[in-house]
Amino acid sequence: MTAQERVETAAARALKVFPLPSAVLFPHTLIPLHIFEPRYRDMVRDALAGDRVVALAQLETGWEGNYEGRPPMQPIMCAGVIAWDEQVEEGRYNILLQGVSRIRMISELSGDKSYREVRAQVLADHPYQGPEEERLRQAVFELAGRVPPTFAESLLPVAARAGGGMLADVVASAIIPEAERRQQLLVELDVKRRLEAVLADVGELIARLQPVRPSGPLN
Repeated sequence: MTAQERVETAAARALKVFPLPSAVLFPHTLIPLHIFEPRYRDMVRDALAGDRVVALAQLETGWEGNYEGRPPMQPIMCAGVIAWDEQVEEGRYNILLQGVSRIRMISELSGDKSYREVRAQVLADHPYQGPEEERLRQAVFELAGRVPPTFAESLLPVAARAGGGMLADVVASAIIPEAERRQQLLVELDVKRRLEAVLADVGELIARLQPVRPSGPLN
C-alpha cells in the first residue's frame, strides 16, 4: 500500500491528529518532531504499530487556555507518514513525518483514546501548468545567490524537478518559518494562487538579502 493509499484509508476511518500550534507540515516535505506528551506518545506508539499515518494540525484562535483539553482544530491540515522513528528516554519519540496530502476534517471522533482522531476528506491538487511555475523557479535561482550554499544546494534540485502545487509547497516549506503564514499557504487549494503567493514571499526575501560573497580565492 502506498503512502497516499494509507492516508486515504485512515482518513475514511480514523486519522490520528497531532495539534501543534508551532509547526505546519506541507505535502512532499519532511518535518522532525520530538514527541513528549503522554497522549501523543500513545498516538505515535499506535501509529507505529499500524499504518504510521499522522496528521499535523493547527488550532483555532484562543486555544491557549485549553491546550490540555480538546480545543477546536482548523479544518485543513496535512496528513503524513512516519518515515523514521526512534524511542528515547522516558518513552519519548523522535520522528520524521513525511507530508503526503492536504486533508479537510469532516468530524472528530469520540472514543476512549487519549489522543485525537478525525474522519477527513483528502484534498488532491489539480494538475496545473502555467507561467507561474517558471517564474517561481527563476526566483528560487536568484535566491540561491543570496543564501548559504548548503541551503541553496538542498533547495535547487527539488525546485528544478517539482511542478504545480508540489513546487509551491516545497519552496514554501524551505523559506517560510512562521506557522501562521505556512497555514495560510496550506489552506490555499487553488494551485495558481498558491504559486503566486509563494513567489511573492520569495521576492520579499530576495529584497531583504544581499548577494553572498564568494568565500574562496578569486581567479
